[in-house]
Amino acid sequence: MSIKMIALAAATVAATTTAASADNYFAFGDRLENSSTLELGTIRAAADGVVEIYDGRFGDLGALLGTEEVMAGANSDVRVNVGHGPDADVIAVLKVDGQIVAQQEYEVN
Repeated sequence: MSIKMIALAAATVAATTTAASADNYFAFGDRLENSSTLELGTIRAAADGVVEIYDGRFGDLGALLGTEEVMAGANSDVRVNVGHGPDADVIAVLKVDGQIVAQQEYEVN
């Protein structure tokens, strides 16, 4: 295989990976009101999945606080019940087929 073919194949893989990850994201914002139900706004998922909220006080995924299923496409007004207002910042994770495809850290006011 020539150098040009290898470079073309690598560029194609990189472009495909970027396009796939762009289909999964949390909409604008990095602050949430402290509440037993966290309002995340719009979340886009490439396929059906789940949003998980974790304690994020140490910058890592701590205890699981709550989950909410999402459908493929744009999911507006996503709300996750966490039982009580979080004591610290949280990390939201979007999983599709058990794999983390997007992550967002939120400061809880």
